[in-house]
Amino acid sequence: MDEISPVRQWRVPASLPAAKLAGAVLLVALGLLFADGDPVRLVVAVLAAVALAAWAVRDLIAPVRLAVDPAGLTVIHGFAGRRLLPWPAIEAITVDRRPRLGLTSEVLEIDAGESLHLFSRYDLGSTPEEVAATLSAARRS
Repeated sequence: MDEISPVRQWRVPASLPAAKLAGAVLLVALGLLFADGDPVRLVVAVLAAVALAAWAVRDLIAPVRLAVDPAGLTVIHGFAGRRLLPWPAIEAITVDRRPRLGLTSEVLEIDAGESLHLFSRYDLGSTPEEVAATLSAARRS
């Protein structure tokens, strides 16, 4: 069996915030191109671009979404905060699979009693199944 390192982190892939920022620029460009003098279209495009850019900024400020160490799990909390979940507080670590439109989506679920933390492949930079296995092994040790 592999030995668990003292600290392991999972983070947002570096390409994701870049894609979000590019999408924000594209939204503004399309808003300018297709507004046809309608200020409402332009405002909607700019607001959507600002929301997408804020989402990208979160990825840049707090790229680490999940970390494990002997004390427990550290998860992202709020916009860019962190929260330690001690091992005794964690009730379950599971992977939820759901078929949608011919594709299967996977989400890592960490049930800490009064809070539920969900992580997709895009939050972790790895498959939820791999992360769940690593977390379960760390929990046992």
